[in-house]
Amino acid sequence: MRREKSRARFFCLFRHFLSFFLNNLLFSGVTFDEIYTFYMDLGYTIDIKIPEILMKVRFFAMTVFLFSVLAFLACSSNPVVKRVDSGRQIDLSGYWNDTDVKIVCEALIKDCLNSPGVAQAIRAKAGNLPGGKTPVVLVGRFRNESDEHIDTSIISNTMEVTIFNSGRLDFVAGGSTRDEIRAERQDQQSNASEATASALAKETGADFLLTGAVRTIIDRAGNTTVRTYFVNAELSDIETNQRMWMGQNSDIKKLITRSKTKL
Repeated sequence: MRREKSRARFFCLFRHFLSFFLNNLLFSGVTFDEIYTFYMDLGYTIDIKIPEILMKVRFFAMTVFLFSVLAFLACSSNPVVKRVDSGRQIDLSGYWNDTDVKIVCEALIKDCLNSPGVAQAIRAKAGNLPGGKTPVVLVGRFRNESDEHIDTSIISNTMEVTIFNSGRLDFVAGGSTRDEIRAERQDQQSNASEATASALAKETGADFLLTGAVRTIIDRAGNTTVRTYFVNAELSDIETNQRMWMGQNSDIKKLITRSKTKL
């Protein structure tokens, strides 16, 4: 019975103390004597040990406060999403991004197609093709030799789009797309009708192969870093293995300053 009375008295005290604690004790350093006076003014007769009550209440209130702070931080960490124009240049981390791909690919393809050697090779190939057809290029793999993760397939695809829009060269499928097409054509030999099955050995051979690589040079001092990207590309004649054009673009150079203090 005595234990139950003490427990009821404890929770009654705690109800008033929590309000007082949050408003004063937590941040102002109120003493035990001031707390004792506070409760005596309320008309309570305290016949249990004040330090014991204060330890329990303070620990519980501090725990509640900390959990409230953590819950607030967890809720405020939800991402805020805002749509922006696709052509807008945005640099967050300082690493390779979509703007860099566009700048580099357009510059390299423009340099390639305006090269006198490539223009001459295109004319020569077109003159040897039946009906003066446009020569065909195969965009191969661009190797990532930088210090960061770069999806070089995006570079290859952007190169293809840029060349195709120029109207100077045609394309044939390469890589995984070519493998899928060949697998489907082979499957048709057994499963499609003779009238609709695609014939074997009828592929259009490519005249040129475009390949390249991405490299980086990093200069760092303290919390400041300079990242320079070098993108190399080369166009080769598949029949003769002759390199028709070689280009390098180093337009992407970034100065990155990071905070010295990290939490």
